[in-house]
Amino acid sequence: MSPRHGTPEPRCQVVRTLDIVGEKWALLIVRDALRGRTRFSEFRESLGAPTDILSTRLTSLVESGILEKRAYREPGSRERSSYHLTEAGQGMQVVIAAILEWNDRFDPAPAGPGSKVVDAGDGAALDLVFRTADDRIVSPDEVAIVPGSGGAWG
Repeated sequence: MSPRHGTPEPRCQVVRTLDIVGEKWALLIVRDALRGRTRFSEFRESLGAPTDILSTRLTSLVESGILEKRAYREPGSRERSSYHLTEAGQGMQVVIAAILEWNDRFDPAPAGPGSKVVDAGDGAALDLVFRTADDRIVSPDEVAIVPGSGGAWG
């Protein structure tokens, strides 16, 4: 049973992932966290999300292990929480990069991309690739998605 929904555990990785980050605000929070934002006020200012929705999504991402909550206190203020990507949250970087790459190719903004995926060291543009275990790069049109050992297509 799925601990989050009280229903049989879905086997499909897409379904399980969408259960965690398949809502617009969740992905935008992860995107902003990848850009270095950690505080509720930073997310609210950047995203313009209603406070109740932002609070709910941050709580959900913490419960799902994408973010971790840390206490901090500004001098003269009450204790507050900041939100930091876990290893699983950092792993969402490839998902965000794939979304950016897809959008740039199939629905580009007239003014150009709002974000770019670059090498943090030298700023060189990066592309996502499919790579075999022996380091051969495979074109997306040569890639197939087939059933795995879990035996479920969805």
